[in-house]
Amino acid sequence: MKKYSVLLVDDEEDVVEAIVQKIDWDRLGYSLAGYAKNGLEALEIAEEKPIDVVLTDIKMPYMDGLTLSHRLKELYPSIKIIIFSGFDEFEYAKEAIRLEAEEYMLKPVDAVELSRVFQKVHEALDQEFDEKQSIHRLKNYYLESLPILQESLYTSLIEGTLPQQDLESTLLDYQISLPGKYYAVVILHNSLSLSPEGINPLLITMSIRKLAEERLQKNWRPCFLTYLGHTLFIAQMDKESDSLKLTDDCEILCRMARHICKATVTAGIGKTVSNLMDLPLSYLGARDAVAYRVLYGRGKAIAISEIGLEGKEEHKVNKEIIDEERLLDIYRSIRMSSEEELDKCIDLYIENSRLESPSLQEYHFFLMDLVTNMHKFLLANQVDTGLIFPKEEDVYQKVQQFSLAELSHWMKEICKKMQSIIQEMRSDKTKSFVKKAVEHVHSHYMDKDLTVEALSQELHVSAAYFSTVFKRETGKSFINYLTDYRMEKALRLLMEEEEKTYIIAEAVGYSDPNYFSYAFKKKFGMSPSKYKSNSKGKEGL
Repeated sequence: MKKYSVLLVDDEEDVVEAIVQKIDWDRLGYSLAGYAKNGLEALEIAEEKPIDVVLTDIKMPYMDGLTLSHRLKELYPSIKIIIFSGFDEFEYAKEAIRLEAEEYMLKPVDAVELSRVFQKVHEALDQEFDEKQSIHRLKNYYLESLPILQESLYTSLIEGTLPQQDLESTLLDYQISLPGKYYAVVILHNSLSLSPEGINPLLITMSIRKLAEERLQKNWRPCFLTYLGHTLFIAQMDKESDSLKLTDDCEILCRMARHICKATVTAGIGKTVSNLMDLPLSYLGARDAVAYRVLYGRGKAIAISEIGLEGKEEHKVNKEIIDEERLLDIYRSIRMSSEEELDKCIDLYIENSRLESPSLQEYHFFLMDLVTNMHKFLLANQVDTGLIFPKEEDVYQKVQQFSLAELSHWMKEICKKMQSIIQEMRSDKTKSFVKKAVEHVHSHYMDKDLTVEALSQELHVSAAYFSTVFKRETGKSFINYLTDYRMEKALRLLMEEEEKTYIIAEAVGYSDPNYFSYAFKKKFGMSPSKYKSNSKGKEGL
């Protein structure tokens, strides 16, 4: 039997003890999560641990049962509420019904009747749980998620992260059929700088994909995905020579995209492979082909296999062209990856920089472009460039003295500095809003309306995210932190000022002096007046 947690809320301790003793909780499938003497204390417990069912009295100090039920239903919609009270009034029952309470019971509570209610609630919880886990619901969710799962698999194929032994079963699970004898990855690169003004670039990208799906489906059985902001597809072919026809069809697609979508699309066609596990090679070739748009012109279909021939014989590819896609890989690693992954990206960039035998001028152009791009990356991420490139140093002159090995070492040093600074800035942002929250508590603790919700709105973050980060950074929930700080201030006022308890309570943010005394006693083990008299007695000694 699945067990659910129960929280009992009543300011009469003997009533709670009687309920605890009379109900066979284990047999009914429940575990007691705790006991609260009022609604405020119950909310604190619910924040700290998951609660499935709340049995609450109505009339309690500081926060009554109906208000508590309202708050719990707002915060935890699936929670079950059982209300019991000594007040046989229609308005209470009507409010309980509006709250969708499971039951409204009158005191004194009969153990047999209460057990029956808890059994009914357990059945309702079981039914909800079963519905969430039902095969039918999971199947529907699976079918709805299938396009996303399929794109995820295509991404794994072009990244080379799917193990060979898992390929067949994963294709079957994701209902993917790739019967082609040969495959090629094609990147459809949309030149955003040439997009028409006033049209959302995302809409243009979507229209390009729709056009490609319609035009290419019949001949190439393409598998489409969106990857790093570009539309890609895996084309399937029966013969290796079909790659020439694929290039021609992509050329037509580029012309149609310009005419129909008003977009300048460059199609980069990667190497044709006969094994799905070799798709990463085809993808890298497609990326290189797209990079050649600077030489061959945008808005065309460029096949990496054809560049291999023409590049050697006709164009002698200009060495100063930076492979912007591989630089983007480095930038992504700076932001998101480990130092080891960053090193790998830099090694790959250097290895594929096409600088095997450059002229001195070509090498200098390459270095100048590299430094300029790194400078732009720093500015885009709001990093002080002086932290990376000292103002008194001529970085262009410096790098021109490097060999490729020295350049690799220098890039790794510089990029790790960037990584450290950007990660620290990200951490500082988190610490910054926690620091602001703490400062706000210190300056507004006397505000009786100070809540998690109000403060998170002021800081422009969700209450859930605020609560999680605040507790992680301070070690306390926000409510506990606020209460502890108020008690510190109250203690100082109590010992240093000759003020009445109700005045101190109001000064530290409590509108109800009785609840202040209750919270004080909970914190320090005695009432404010007794604490003060005890302290004076010790001073007299």
